[in-house]
Amino acid sequence: MAYWRSFILIRRTIVRPWWATCLFYSSKDTIAVVQATFRPVKNRHKRPTQADLSWEDRLASVVTPLWRLTYDEQLEVKQKHQEKVLEQLCGGGKIPFPVLPILPSPVRDGYRNKSTFSINRGVDGNPKTVGFYVGKWKDRNIVCVNGDHLPNMPEKHKQVARCYQEFIRRSSLEPCLLFHEGGHWREVTVRTNAAGHTMAVVYFHPQGLTRDEVVAQKEELAEFFACGAGSACELDSLYFQESAMTRCTHEDSPYQLLFGQTHIYEQMLDFSFRISPDAFFQVNHSAATVLYSAVRDLCAPSTEDTYGTLLDVCCGTGAMGITASPRVRRLIGVELIEQAVEDARHNAALNKLDKCEFIAGKAEVVLPGLVSQLASEDGRLAAVVNPARAGLHHRVIRALRNQPAIRRLVYVSCKPDGQAMRNFTELCCAPDPERKLTGDAFSPSLALPVDMFPHTEHCELVILFER
Repeated sequence: MAYWRSFILIRRTIVRPWWATCLFYSSKDTIAVVQATFRPVKNRHKRPTQADLSWEDRLASVVTPLWRLTYDEQLEVKQKHQEKVLEQLCGGGKIPFPVLPILPSPVRDGYRNKSTFSINRGVDGNPKTVGFYVGKWKDRNIVCVNGDHLPNMPEKHKQVARCYQEFIRRSSLEPCLLFHEGGHWREVTVRTNAAGHTMAVVYFHPQGLTRDEVVAQKEELAEFFACGAGSACELDSLYFQESAMTRCTHEDSPYQLLFGQTHIYEQMLDFSFRISPDAFFQVNHSAATVLYSAVRDLCAPSTEDTYGTLLDVCCGTGAMGITASPRVRRLIGVELIEQAVEDARHNAALNKLDKCEFIAGKAEVVLPGLVSQLASEDGRLAAVVNPARAGLHHRVIRALRNQPAIRRLVYVSCKPDGQAMRNFTELCCAPDPERKLTGDAFSPSLALPVDMFPHTEHCELVILFER
């Protein structure tokens, strides 16, 4: 089969050196491992309550719930979970296709290249505390806890958060905890690359301030990080966004560069990628390299003739498709966010790729006409989809399923047990005219988990569908 030939190289160069050292246990052992995660050291027969834990441990149990396990144990938990998810796809029975051992992350601690820190009342009651939430808004028991102890956060991100907290505590303006209650200072996002370059984005609610008053706050912020105590962070870029909404795009409210470079850049699989303030990029650079290598080999195996066109749905800034582009004659990406499409086009030009085209728009609107056009121009299509947790719109699945020229489809999911499962079943079910699923069904040929998020319960699941 094609998937065996395509994965010989992966198993030799990537999988074997890592997973050969991993320990695999029975289902009974897995349950014991998970239960042990929540047992206090002094009494391993009593499950701790929230009151038994320090604030730091409560936060770690929310953000990195597997932090007490060894990394081998974490991989075993995730492997078993992904196998259970795939059993659902198979109607609860035996999985009839290969499920490869989970690919570990080359870096397990401090791997995040993007972190967003919130502001709220701390354990001591100070409303100008920067960190992460413990508690629930509906219960009105939110506490903001410093994240310096979290194993997935790099030291540079923690340093920027500490300095931002120092700045807002010096400021005469109050934090914006709830929009209707006033206040101004909001979250801070920190982005870094493998080379250590750092970008920070500060979010600010203008409320009733005049334009001159907002300008004065921007100047104070820039001076603090350029010349004051915050200069220890050595920021390469500092951005400021005025936002009266929970989340704002660049189109809603432009990011304002206060000082430094407009972008930072990342290297992956011999390609360069531009990182904008709000660009999507996998948060674990080293594990993303593993993921993209696997996706490339599944979309267009090197042992076969070069594919004609690769369709990249939900392409973001184009990284996944661009890294696979040497194996195809043409790459077409579709993405909703216009800024991401602009970045993708820039990334293609940066890497001197004239075979790449990126289209801005809703996939459910663009795709039906696009796949018909591509099929008429090139009868051999492959597709890769990497949607958000909500999965793909049913019209996107319908367009992919009903186009016979698409023989190979790679689905990358960060939450396969959610809405993505609906996508899987619609790709594989018998033709259903009522749901307008008239094309031949796909069959899952291979599944491969990739650990993008050590210490958490999440990983990416890559499934190859063929017909």
